[in-house]
Amino acid sequence: MSDTDEALVPERILELSGRLSTAAATSIAEIARINREAKMLAINALITAARAGEAGRGFSVVAEEFRQISSRIDEVTADLESQVQGDLKELSAVGAAILGHLRGQRLADLALNAIEIIDRNLYERTCDVRWWATDSAVVDCATAATDAAAAHASGRLKVILDAYTVYLDLWICDGQGRVIATGRPERYPRVIGSSVASATWFRDAKATASGQDFVACDVERVALLNDAPVATYAAAIRRDGAATGEVVGVLGIHFDWQPQAHAVVDGVRLTEEEQGRSRVLLLDRTGRVLAASDRQGELTDRFTLPASAAGMGSYAEQGVTVGYALTPGYETYEGLGWYGCIVQEERRTQASSQRADAA
Repeated sequence: MSDTDEALVPERILELSGRLSTAAATSIAEIARINREAKMLAINALITAARAGEAGRGFSVVAEEFRQISSRIDEVTADLESQVQGDLKELSAVGAAILGHLRGQRLADLALNAIEIIDRNLYERTCDVRWWATDSAVVDCATAATDAAAAHASGRLKVILDAYTVYLDLWICDGQGRVIATGRPERYPRVIGSSVASATWFRDAKATASGQDFVACDVERVALLNDAPVATYAAAIRRDGAATGEVVGVLGIHFDWQPQAHAVVDGVRLTEEEQGRSRVLLLDRTGRVLAASDRQGELTDRFTLPASAAGMGSYAEQGVTVGYALTPGYETYEGLGWYGCIVQEERRTQASSQRADAA
């Protein structure tokens, strides 16, 4: 079954239920209309028979029988309408419940897939920062702190950036938090010499216990990078690149968040029809919108999940179904408590449109 078929089967069940309910109501109403006409004919026949006197006596008996049959048809029609409409109402309720469960489960699965893609991507960033923090050019730059070492390291960082296009810049900081080398000094000329001593990523990375440790930070805009939104990862630079060596500096790598995140939210496997009524979100642990398929409210708005939301699940309210999934982490990256989330408006089927028009 294709993604499109999978997405539309529940709605199709509910649409068919609505159509069947409408067809049954129409047919029962038509039976009642025809029976009313038959009853009028029977009454007219009785009147004609009465006017004919003795000659019409036999015909009046037949007309009376026909009138009684019509009355019985009324009773059967009423019973049928009551039973059929009751069963169809229950069927619609069951169909709606099934639809809600299937839609919610599907959206939660898609939300999980989105956050897993982010997790795997960010896990690679944690590997990068720990690896590059042991690069000889990086270690020498932080250890010697000379112009020549900084120039050599800057060239090395540029080579890395040319190969890894997901980064905006890489910074080597000395032990006091001063940036002494970057990979793109021409693009970001204010970075060299700036102090990041107060930045959380610098302080936490400097305090790590070994070269196996890293620091991952939530997405934020960085003024020195022209206010671009980045996810910063950091690791301590240790003397001789040894895992337990003395900390001589910190390497900070700035992940170019926006294009990577947009690729994830835009790549969720929604049908073309679903895309127009769905919003795919990546949220941090506070509900802040990190990325949105409609590009609205990124890094400013919050989408609040229910207090009971934990792990993976879905809920529906006021014609909207929300599927969500908490970051499961990947390998040594435990995640930052982020959520994948999909907000989808109810699909207007032909039956629901008819009910809305009737109301």
